[in-house]
Amino acid sequence: MKEKTPFDFERFKEEAMQGLYNGKSLSPNDGVLAPLMKHLLESMMDGELESHLQEDKASGNSNRRNGKTKKTVRGLNTGTFELESGRDRSGTFEPKVVPKRQLIITELLEGHVLSMYAKGMSTRAISDFIREMYAMEISATEISRITESVMPAVNEWRNRPLEAVYPFVFLDCMHYKVRQNGTVESRAIYNILGIGMDGRKDLIGLYSSENEGAKFWLSVLTDLKQRGVEDILIACIDGLKGFPEAIEAIFPKTKVQLCIVHQIRSSMRYVTEKDKKAVIEDLKPIYKAVNEEMGYENLIIFEEKWGKKYPIAAKSWLDNWTNLSTFFEYDEQVRKTIYTTNPIEGMHRQIRKITKSKGAFSSEQALMKLMFLIIKDISKKWTMPMHNWGLTISQLYIKFGDRLKLDRGF
Repeated sequence: MKEKTPFDFERFKEEAMQGLYNGKSLSPNDGVLAPLMKHLLESMMDGELESHLQEDKASGNSNRRNGKTKKTVRGLNTGTFELESGRDRSGTFEPKVVPKRQLIITELLEGHVLSMYAKGMSTRAISDFIREMYAMEISATEISRITESVMPAVNEWRNRPLEAVYPFVFLDCMHYKVRQNGTVESRAIYNILGIGMDGRKDLIGLYSSENEGAKFWLSVLTDLKQRGVEDILIACIDGLKGFPEAIEAIFPKTKVQLCIVHQIRSSMRYVTEKDKKAVIEDLKPIYKAVNEEMGYENLIIFEEKWGKKYPIAAKSWLDNWTNLSTFFEYDEQVRKTIYTTNPIEGMHRQIRKITKSKGAFSSEQALMKLMFLIIKDISKKWTMPMHNWGLTISQLYIKFGDRLKLDRGF
């Protein structure tokens, strides 16, 4: 390895002491520890370069040092300083300690800030944390600026092109309070969770409206189509009135499955407390039947037993039977996936853990910004296909054939 000029620790100590006497801080910008950190990082990068050149030499490649490059960086505890690193003639050297385009604090700290913000911490709490942990001042205003910097990414992500076909799509809504023109208003956040041809989850839609309604869902579905979605095999939804019709208007071939859990909850609103346990038990044979025919027969038995006492509860099952019974067309594996909206409900539970203490958001943009960051954090775990996806896609192919577009290489 090329001999590097040793760090003059005695000189550093003398300059550091003088800096402290002159009022310099240990940690903020241009702190007295900067020279020590500078030497440490430059020594490590020099070692990396030498190792890289040795590997090239062992591989029979001709490569050598080719001058130096400089950039200004800012450390968490050492302030701002100029960092110098060596270059190689072939241009293949990529330092790992401080990558070429990393400015340590601007990118590293912003990553920390965005991560904390995505976990629900307020800008002031983040500011206090940075001060305590890193002895560094970063104002709530600067933190807001950092989080605002994600808005272009939010807009790009919300308008990105989508896949042509989604075997399963789960659609549901969340509700939040937002300050608007001096008053607090309700906002409905429309989320669309898709299961792609590879079996992996992806939030393909994030929209905001004043309230939830089939009319706005129609515009949401239209946007999905404009972004490239040609077909949805099965859409899993709650019992919102007019929702199935909105789906049929944009994706006429899509099968609709109403969430069984939502249907049970809706039924229970019309049942007295003392009868709820018995009614729930009598509903089980309906949705746990081996096929649609048996399920409908059990529904008739339920209606005969409870229809006179709770006519609305029984009628809602009969009126919605076409969309409640879709899952009977498939085997147990697919049934478990589509008979409820659990996949998107589970995502919503994770989001609510973070947003439950927020109260009213300062603006709709602040709400959408946090939703985006939370979803990006949650989706890091969506790396594996759904359980037994190979069997699932095979069964879907038998049912839907060419609509799966398998000729596109999926």
